[in-house]
Amino acid sequence: MTVPDTLPPARTTVRAQRRGRTAEPVAYDFRRPLTLPRDHARHLEMAFERFARQFGNQLTARLRAMTSLTLEKLNLRTYDEYINLTPTPTAMVMCTVTYTRQTAILQLPVPATLVWIDYLFGGNGRGDDREGRELTDIELSLVKDLLGHSLSDLEYAFAGLAPLALTVGGVQYNPQFVQAAGAGDAVLVASFTLRVGDHVDALTLMLPADVLLAQLRAADGPVARSADERVAAAKTAAEIERAMQDVPVEVAVRFAPVVVHPRDVIDLAVGDLLPLSHPSTDLLDVVVDGVVLARAAAGSHGSRLACRVVTVEENKA
Repeated sequence: MTVPDTLPPARTTVRAQRRGRTAEPVAYDFRRPLTLPRDHARHLEMAFERFARQFGNQLTARLRAMTSLTLEKLNLRTYDEYINLTPTPTAMVMCTVTYTRQTAILQLPVPATLVWIDYLFGGNGRGDDREGRELTDIELSLVKDLLGHSLSDLEYAFAGLAPLALTVGGVQYNPQFVQAAGAGDAVLVASFTLRVGDHVDALTLMLPADVLLAQLRAADGPVARSADERVAAAKTAAEIERAMQDVPVEVAVRFAPVVVHPRDVIDLAVGDLLPLSHPSTDLLDVVVDGVVLARAAAGSHGSRLACRVVTVEENKA
């Protein structure tokens, strides 16, 4: 059997594409991790699936039409990401989380709510597909009543995780005008597929993540480990600490900054003197990554310039 000297064209193309990727690294904020641990994700998915079943049952009973709600995916995002991924226009049903007074959002297309109203009045679910259509006061009252009953099952669905109850408020139609949370706040976004009769729509439920995740972390409790696992964990921690001690960092010793005008900078030439406002008796700043860590006095060490650390600044961050 002979071995070809070159890879098949398709495989070569794939490798070339992989080598050509030059994605820039993204800074990761360890204070706000946007990943869900597998166990937490599974508990939350089970709760949202229970809610979806009850939601479908509630609408089936009220509309007298076969209704089902299916959980498609669950994501942990920032609020800004959620808003940017939400279609416009759409119905943003503002809800208040009873126990924390935070804001949750149920997002769904306006035509979907008009199908509900058609069924409520004995119609065949034809609805109204006119673009840009908003709910009238009467229609809004009917939709809020339907959602009030359907969302009441959230408390039952999340009973084993955290107390969660929503009160339905008003409706906004432009997501960009809704300020339900800070742009960088973490939110849980559950995406569903809603089937009412022959109509299929997508809707999302956004909940503040901090309370739910805090309850899940508290429920984890201490993790039981064997003696070998504890030894391995201690060894890993020691290796990480040792590696961190060997990471090179740049240290700068600087004078107090001086303020000049743009014309002074533009006109600088070889031989010009730039007077510093730093008194000769004052200490210098010892800086790492823009943070002042210590104060030092200027001096020499043999034939080289040096500085002697006099005080160490306490970094309270």
